[in-house]
Amino acid sequence: MDEFKLLKALVSIESPFGKEGKVSDFIANLLEENGFPVERVPVEGFGDDVVSYLKGKGPTVVLNGHMDTVHLSPGWTRNPGGELVGDRFYGLGSADMKGGLVVLLSTFIELAELSKRERPNVIFTAVSDEEGFSRGTWELIRSGKLKDADLVMVAEPTNEKLMLGARGRFVIRISARGRKAHAARPWMGINAVEELARLVSNLQRARMRKHSKLGRGSYCTLSFSGEADGLSVPDEAVAILDRHTIVGEDWESVKGELQSLAERLSLRTELRVEKFPRPTPEMLPYTVRENSRFVRLFKRVHSWLFGEFPAITYGQSVGDFNYFATYLGKPTLVYGPIGGNWHASDEWVSVSSLRRAKSLYSAYLRALVRPRESVLLTARNGNLFPSAG
Repeated sequence: MDEFKLLKALVSIESPFGKEGKVSDFIANLLEENGFPVERVPVEGFGDDVVSYLKGKGPTVVLNGHMDTVHLSPGWTRNPGGELVGDRFYGLGSADMKGGLVVLLSTFIELAELSKRERPNVIFTAVSDEEGFSRGTWELIRSGKLKDADLVMVAEPTNEKLMLGARGRFVIRISARGRKAHAARPWMGINAVEELARLVSNLQRARMRKHSKLGRGSYCTLSFSGEADGLSVPDEAVAILDRHTIVGEDWESVKGELQSLAERLSLRTELRVEKFPRPTPEMLPYTVRENSRFVRLFKRVHSWLFGEFPAITYGQSVGDFNYFATYLGKPTLVYGPIGGNWHASDEWVSVSSLRRAKSLYSAYLRALVRPRESVLLTARNGNLFPSAG
């Protein structure tokens, strides 16, 4: 399958989260036309997840990519529907993550050319709403269709680095209640806006843990509101915070550190700290052991193909990979092509990097069944799919 043609086709289909229907239909039809069984998992208000199966031997591997993009931002100088300039293909979602989706989809289709004894069991999944609340992946996990999985591989754009973990995330709502008074006599009241502002301006003083791989967590104030009723001291204020977390931190520890910070600042308001409501479970942090058998083999295949081990990285933010690692409970490897300007104007993906990533996925999946060096050297020479005979 020509990866570039497939990339152009996917990027040309607009699919901001909540409007994935057309790209979901395209992928399902493409798989059916190539003789694959296709199942759809409905995601209320979003495009259907697309699931397809390929039987083999040995472990069961889930190949996962999301179909949705963020909404178009201002400032584009290239065609957001797709434009090739040198090795860079520009387009909305080209890197995040239709390029990675092309890698997985084309690899999955070509694996069918091998005999069952030369490939693992593979489940291809294309999901919706990754950019929102991961509704697609959550519905997929809840469906039970992945219960036999041994490994999950996600082709998010990691710039050809192997991502072995990521921080988690809580969104926090903090409400402060003060005491009203006439604004001409502010000392007679408790100003909720000013007191809560003291807290959010001192978040860097919160005592957070450090992880050897994930580093430290972080705070970011997303919104702040509060106002007076006429010429009065405001007695209510609300802040919404982002809190990225590391392994070892949970809701109770995060809530406790905020309460501790408030005490050290001697805030006079009553504070209420609670999770901001979301329709899917929280995104929890995780790591994958670097000496696990799946990671060791990945490193070997990468070395045989490209002459060096892959650089190892850990995600600073969250994605569907958090759900697979924590709620499905399976080792989750994230590896995708080089790209840039994710969630911004003039997003792009490297076409040559996309093809390198595909060659790696193809060789790695085959090596899961036949890990002998001779097989990998064959892949290195470009003959990834020799005849079964």
